[in-house]
Amino acid sequence: MRRSTVTILILLLSAGLAPARGSASAAPRRYQSASPPRYGFTMERTRIPMRNGITLAATLYMPTGAPQGAHFPAILNYLPYRKDDDSAQEQYGIFSYFARRGFVGAAVDIQGFGDSGGAPPDREYSAVERHDGEQVIAWLARQPWSNGKVGMFGISWGAFNSIQMAMRNPPALKAIIAVDGTNRLYKDDIHYIDGIFHVDEYELYMDLSQGISGAPDFSLATSVIGPRMNSKPWTLAYLEHQRDGAFWHRPERPLSTIHVPCFLIGGLHDGYRDSIPRMLEQVPAPVKAWIGPWNHSWPDDSDYGPLYGWRGQAVRWFDYWLKGRNTGVLADPKLMIYLQHWYPPGAQDQDIPGVWRAYAKWPPRGRWQERLYLQPDHALDAKAAASGRDRLPYVPSTGKNSGIFWWGDLLPDQRPVDAHSLVYDTKPLSHAVAIIGFPHLMLRAAASAPLADWFARLEDVAPDGRVTLITGAGLNGAQRNSMLYPKYLVPGKFYTFSFNLHLASYVFPKGHRIRLALSNAMWPMAWPTPYRMHTTVQLGGPQASWIDLPRVRRKGRAPPPALLTRPRPVARLADIKGSDYLWPASYKVLPDKDGRSRVLWHGSSYTRFPWGLMHRRESLTYEVDNANPADAEDIGRALYAQTVAGHTLTWRSRLSVRSDLHDFFYQYTRTLLRDGKVVISRTWKKTVPRDHQ
Repeated sequence: MRRSTVTILILLLSAGLAPARGSASAAPRRYQSASPPRYGFTMERTRIPMRNGITLAATLYMPTGAPQGAHFPAILNYLPYRKDDDSAQEQYGIFSYFARRGFVGAAVDIQGFGDSGGAPPDREYSAVERHDGEQVIAWLARQPWSNGKVGMFGISWGAFNSIQMAMRNPPALKAIIAVDGTNRLYKDDIHYIDGIFHVDEYELYMDLSQGISGAPDFSLATSVIGPRMNSKPWTLAYLEHQRDGAFWHRPERPLSTIHVPCFLIGGLHDGYRDSIPRMLEQVPAPVKAWIGPWNHSWPDDSDYGPLYGWRGQAVRWFDYWLKGRNTGVLADPKLMIYLQHWYPPGAQDQDIPGVWRAYAKWPPRGRWQERLYLQPDHALDAKAAASGRDRLPYVPSTGKNSGIFWWGDLLPDQRPVDAHSLVYDTKPLSHAVAIIGFPHLMLRAAASAPLADWFARLEDVAPDGRVTLITGAGLNGAQRNSMLYPKYLVPGKFYTFSFNLHLASYVFPKGHRIRLALSNAMWPMAWPTPYRMHTTVQLGGPQASWIDLPRVRRKGRAPPPALLTRPRPVARLADIKGSDYLWPASYKVLPDKDGRSRVLWHGSSYTRFPWGLMHRRESLTYEVDNANPADAEDIGRALYAQTVAGHTLTWRSRLSVRSDLHDFFYQYTRTLLRDGKVVISRTWKKTVPRDHQ
């Protein structure tokens, strides 16, 4: 049942949780501190029964030392990422913190992964996962130690399904924390970035993980390993759905249906950051957001800083909604966002200079749009030119030097990419220019072929010539009006391509230049369109091309310093030792051969568990023929080797996706070996027609 805003306010007032309002003479509210670490904890492995007869594996982090009869709220992290090995160290560091502060932590493997029963679902965020998730929440709420209230949290997948559970409003779910997630799957997730087909390490990892049995036993029983090894690889399912539609929308519901309070954390160098402004605007439940200078990581564990402790703020949030402690979270700024200052290009770890800004709503108050027109002399200017056109030959390997796998992470100097792009620069700035929001591009252009993609990059050009990428976005030209109903282009006809670039927060310094770079490829992030061609951009006249910058004042309100604390050491399991999974990895541009451009990505890791040594290795080789862009190919290999009970179990896979003018050719093999001898092997092979990709 939906609750009206009035009903929610009455409930908050009756509980003493609504923020104080009234005359200026009203006494200021005194808030309670967050729960202190007053408990010990134990880890208990258990199984949660589902209605279909299977059970899900759970590890409960139970507070100890509480008075008899004490009841605690539960906090759920619900993942396929194998709570007992792959994510065990991370789960322990987080849940031990929460348990000491009076929360029961629940790490749960989704069906078909880790030690949970059943077969892997047919996709990410499946109906099975959602239905099971609602049962898990209800089970946690009715345990004898429970106070009946459940929170949910997670990063990446855990953020996605936290948002999806909030869309369903199960009665016991009272609050979520979503870090680096999105509500919109087709455009925002990594399978079709901006509507364009994409393959990276994640597909290798998940497709092989479908076949691996649970730690620490790694059962080879036919009833366990058979359904896993024979489960259809998800990458094939995604290739079969190349346009937006029902397949992608099944896990989604409108943001207006969310009546569960949401604490959203995102990174300006993470590919999922765009969802936070949408949720600030559209979710009717209480929402607060924190957007920092981080990549796809927790705020205390990013490759880029400055880093901040987030777990204390999480306790304040869950204290408020799950324990009834008025910690003042509703008096916090609705949005805290880091306004980045210039940083040098490069993928190296660094602290990005900048300042924090606090806002009461989205969009920020006082923001305005500054329009800059593309000029025939490759300038950006406030006035449109009388006329002009620029022509761009299509080079399908454009982007190979960018180091880009999605619109996130710090990237190398963009000059090698700009060399194959159309670029438009302002004059050196006479004063600093600050932006927060989504730059918007209006491009009037034509292509000599029936399909062309457009990529726009907003960049900072330093006085010494170095080029730092600030943000960017792509548009599948066939999806110019609809991602559900794409239409080919008429060669030579001019169209209007209108799209937002991804969220940016940045100050262009005085003396620097603002650059807009345009290309028809961003490879290997985006699968290349198949036709040899050139494109033409209309620069002047009544249908000129332009970009709007979301300008803000450089000075503004800072958030309370107490909300930004240094990260504290994270507790670790002493009996798990080894490297972080596949990171740092290697991205290498190989020499062109026979006109074909090639990029190699590879990474590996070793981790020692109490039951034995685990080794992971993955690689992806991308190739494209610059003279025949329809001829493109990705070859991926993955390996997971685990020693256990005196034996070595090896799971390995090979993925091949290639294309011609009309089709994708998919082949995937998943193999399990015991001491070098094949136990089971399965191959999928399919030709899938290109659908406006």
